[in-house]
Amino acid sequence: MAAETAPATIAAIQPVSVPAMPNSVPNSLPAPAPTQAAPAEAQQDDVVAYPTLAAAVAAQQTRGEIDENLRCLAGAIYYESKGEPLAGQLAVAEVILNRADNGRFGQSICEVVTQPGQFSFVRGGRVPGVDQSRPAWRTALAVAKVALNDEWDGSVGDALYFHARRAAPGWGRVKVAAIGNHVFYR
Repeated sequence: MAAETAPATIAAIQPVSVPAMPNSVPNSLPAPAPTQAAPAEAQQDDVVAYPTLAAAVAAQQTRGEIDENLRCLAGAIYYESKGEPLAGQLAVAEVILNRADNGRFGQSICEVVTQPGQFSFVRGGRVPGVDQSRPAWRTALAVAKVALNDEWDGSVGDALYFHARRAAPGWGRVKVAAIGNHVFYR
């Protein structure tokens, strides 16, 4: 997956903040009791910081049941940006989440994605099915989870719009980023 992300793009994205740790541990701390063990898994409320977006994506579980909003978001990422760098896929997800939070585009992720005239891949008000064994689907699903769980700070901020570079809509909107083959606006 790391090959999908251009080094210049990664530099434009910042990981979730991590508190600074001292360089050394004071000698006065008692050693942990031998029966104490570190938790094997992170707790639900724990914040996990990843060194790269690729690491955050790779850490996601992509097997098992998925709810409708996750399916819609992953489907939109898949159809809109499956050939894009991970940062571009995350940016598409962020625009969709921003629209859902905004309320003018629909109240849920699926309402945003299936809103008439917004996404060309939508057919009859539905996101087409995807062969879930495809690596690009698993990547889209993992990126959707990263976005939904706010596990990586992307570079599009409060963007509500995007288009392919080849399009020239003539919008009077503020450009916030260009990632891969998409341009993002607020």
